[in-house]
Amino acid sequence: MATATNNKDTCKATAVFLVVMGVLYLLDRFIDFSGAGLPWVMQKDTMLLYASAIFLWFKRDKSVGIILAGIWLIQNIGLVIALLGQMSSYLLPAALLLTGIILYFISSR
Repeated sequence: MATATNNKDTCKATAVFLVVMGVLYLLDRFIDFSGAGLPWVMQKDTMLLYASAIFLWFKRDKSVGIILAGIWLIQNIGLVIALLGQMSSYLLPAALLLTGIILYFISSR
């Protein structure tokens, strides 16, 4: 029963993602986000962020959304460090340590 629910959640999240991407592509043809000063809306890494948010929202098992968000974070680590500024020299290593410790304890249960 859990597998059927997982497949249904995955199908729903995928469907919503495809609809959102279709709407964004259609809007891009009419509005031209790049010409409007919003080139980031249609960038590949931003689409990965859209997918992670949709999978986190619609899927009960959050692992796919978390993995997609993690991939986006790795791809955009320069942006994250720039936004954090001077604090990034302390927060990034602390976040990596904390994430590693949490994943280790989750995997060892």
